[in-house]
Amino acid sequence: MDNAGIPGKPPETSVPPIDDIPEALRDTPKIKRRRRFKPILLLGGLLGLGAIALLVGIFLPRPTPQSSASTSQPNPTQTSPTPTATPQATIFGHFAYPEAPASELQPISFNGRLKMRKAAAKQFQAMVAAARASGVNIVPISGFRSIDEQKHLFFDTKAQRGQSASERAKVSAPPGYSEHHTGYAVDIGDGNVPATNLSPRFENTAAFKWLVKNAPYYSFEISFPKNNPQGVSYEPWHWRFVGDSHSLETFYKAKNSENTQQSELTNPSPVPTLQFSVPSPSYPVPSP
Repeated sequence: MDNAGIPGKPPETSVPPIDDIPEALRDTPKIKRRRRFKPILLLGGLLGLGAIALLVGIFLPRPTPQSSASTSQPNPTQTSPTPTATPQATIFGHFAYPEAPASELQPISFNGRLKMRKAAAKQFQAMVAAARASGVNIVPISGFRSIDEQKHLFFDTKAQRGQSASERAKVSAPPGYSEHHTGYAVDIGDGNVPATNLSPRFENTAAFKWLVKNAPYYSFEISFPKNNPQGVSYEPWHWRFVGDSHSLETFYKAKNSENTQQSELTNPSPVPTLQFSVPSPSYPVPSP
């Protein structure tokens, strides 16, 4: 039946079924696929960080905990005294002296056998001349003496006289400890009274009395007066030259060292006590 002529009704058009529409013309909505690689990357990053942290914990050394008692340093309230040089040792009251070099020696006797250091020899000869001008006959008996000569004088004479070492040391120094080694010492006699040579009776001669008054003008002094602190027998004939820096240091440095040693032995300084303050440990200490 033809309905074209019926008013009020629109003409019917035929709509083809959807299956008959070509795929290229179909209006189908585009469905977006979800990307799954982002969660995978996040999970892999977390696992990687965890593996790195594990390796760091395994291979890096762990700090050992230390208590405050072990790390803190004790603070001493007093410091130890500065060590001083050891005083020079003596043998039977005699100091050790070096042997003067041969190049420094000069004859003081007519035969040239007796010698002293040049400065001492010059002053000794001037002193002898001044004494002779006063009518006093001063003669040298012994000057420089080597260590080998002192060995014979000490040991051989000691054996011949049957003396002990301490007895011999009262009248003769052991080898290496004689003032004669220095070239500054001289044994003096009175040429007019030779029987008093090397004897305490020399103090009664004109030569000794002149020396007591005039020897200091020529820088000579007696080495072993009566009751000398070294304990050596009184020797009025034994004199030494102290007229320059070297001779003065040679004798008085040794003497001052001995005085220092004696002072330290009689009046020892108190040993300071070190006090430490150790803090209490921060960790609990178990009861014993």
